[in-house]
Amino acid sequence: MEIIHISAECYPVAKVGGLGDVVGALPKYQTKAGHYAKVIMPKYETKFLQDHEFVEDFNGTIYLGNWELPYQILKEKNNILGFDLYLVDIKGLFDRIGVYNYDDDTERFMAFQIAIMDWLNHWQHEPDIIHCHDHHTAIIPFMMQHCYAYKNKMEKIASVLTIHNAQYQGWMGWHKNHYIPHYDSWKVGLLEWNNLINPLAAGIKCAWRVTTVSNSYMQELSWNSNGLEKLFEYEKGKCSGIINGIDAEVWNPTTDSFIENHYNEKSVVVGKQRNKALLCKEFSLDENKPLIVFIGRLVGEKAADILPNIIVSCMYAMPDSINFLILGSGDTQIEWQLQNLNNQFPQHYFFVKGYNEALSHQMYAGADFLLMPSRVEPCGLNQLYAMRYGTVPIVRSTGGLQDTVIDMGVEGGYGIRFNHAAVGDVHHSIYRAVTVYEDAKKMLAMRRLMMSIDNSWEKSVENYLQVYQQIKD
Repeated sequence: MEIIHISAECYPVAKVGGLGDVVGALPKYQTKAGHYAKVIMPKYETKFLQDHEFVEDFNGTIYLGNWELPYQILKEKNNILGFDLYLVDIKGLFDRIGVYNYDDDTERFMAFQIAIMDWLNHWQHEPDIIHCHDHHTAIIPFMMQHCYAYKNKMEKIASVLTIHNAQYQGWMGWHKNHYIPHYDSWKVGLLEWNNLINPLAAGIKCAWRVTTVSNSYMQELSWNSNGLEKLFEYEKGKCSGIINGIDAEVWNPTTDSFIENHYNEKSVVVGKQRNKALLCKEFSLDENKPLIVFIGRLVGEKAADILPNIIVSCMYAMPDSINFLILGSGDTQIEWQLQNLNNQFPQHYFFVKGYNEALSHQMYAGADFLLMPSRVEPCGLNQLYAMRYGTVPIVRSTGGLQDTVIDMGVEGGYGIRFNHAAVGDVHHSIYRAVTVYEDAKKMLAMRRLMMSIDNSWEKSVENYLQVYQQIKD
């Protein structure tokens, strides 16, 4: 089966969040399963581009409204990622370092999708599956079926849309309708939601199947999807949740090149303590206290706005009993608040602004607990990484966190869960964490249990292949 993944991100080429991790791993494991998976994404000016060799596979010209845009399709020459990687190069739109948050993002990603359609339309054969990821690619199922330039060749090709985060939908006003190549005007309703062109809504309506990244998140979308609740309820017959996996070759404490001291289930106590000692030395923390880390974007979805109050609350209620290490960036007000705490709680707290892949791996390896108080977490990969490294997840019961973490109060449990993204709930959970940390026998049992759980991609790949086969049959 030939599967074409279309995405704005793919690790290690360009990554902002979990979308990049998924698209960097899923096609690799589909290829290992005997299929032919490819990834098509924009050509950003990233280090990966500088470090690897690309050759031109195709070139053409598209129109975005009245703008004539030449484009190139570049192929990574050596199959370094374990699958074919193609980059769409459109000068002036993607030759930038960043992935998102430009004023012309609508134009950038519309041009990206149109270039892909033009290229695929020139193929001499038809792929089996076009697999789109999030709103940046969600107009493609509509164009495949209803744009006159493409429908003859592509309307019978199966399309799948995976939603990694439904809060972002790519809205654009009707004054930009002319960006979309000429289409059957009777189908205009497929583009519309709440009086706007809504790419994510169009993808949900037009894709043959829709998946999201956990069963619980799929259920949540019918009552919390930023305005699309009725649409998800209407289209639920073609929707399903498939939990993400993790790339066990990248996230492996026995071989991880980013961490100083390797370990396995048997040597987890010594291995984690050595990694913790390095972290605590680097950031002037007390290695004899439990270390809780937060790794991620400092935004409301992640409940990062309550982090400063959580830290202050715990520091005053449990003085000299706990350490916090925070790695992230995002809302400038949250960054400022977290930065100010560096001087307030020396030896027990440190905030590192930004994102550092190597440091994040070392934090998973050296931390005792990972905090995820997320208001919205479609799947969550951080808790799966933490479990792989024997780090106990402290998570809110939502989305994929609910599907992947069993509370330690339940038989067979290995994590800590709470119900509300509120300081009181999180404070109580951290108190439970400190208590279990002091019970070395129970802590070791939890670590070994979570490290033994198979969260690799193989099972997820099987589920995706079943979806593909169902729509092909």
